[in-house]
Amino acid sequence: MPRIKRLSDGKGHSGSIIESIAWNECGSFKEVTGSTPEVGCSIRVSSATAGMFTSQDYWLTTPVTEILEERKDKNGKYEYMRFKTENSIYEITT
Repeated sequence: MPRIKRLSDGKGHSGSIIESIAWNECGSFKEVTGSTPEVGCSIRVSSATAGMFTSQDYWLTTPVTEILEERKDKNGKYEYMRFKTENSIYEITT
């Protein structure tokens, strides 16, 4: 199951859904652009059960400013990404 972790304190979330979210200039939701971190988009990690068994439904980052590292498996699927947002550094493992 995919997991996002903020490197400064180890906090994060795990879930089966990863979404790259684009925003309008006014800050309102624009669209989901994919399932991997993209510069300019926020990352949301959630589960299909919406936190049914936890007190947290999802994790949403500020927009990504830089992709620092990415690794893919032999089939070309992402298995690790490390990236900067406007105020933190994160990693996602699958």
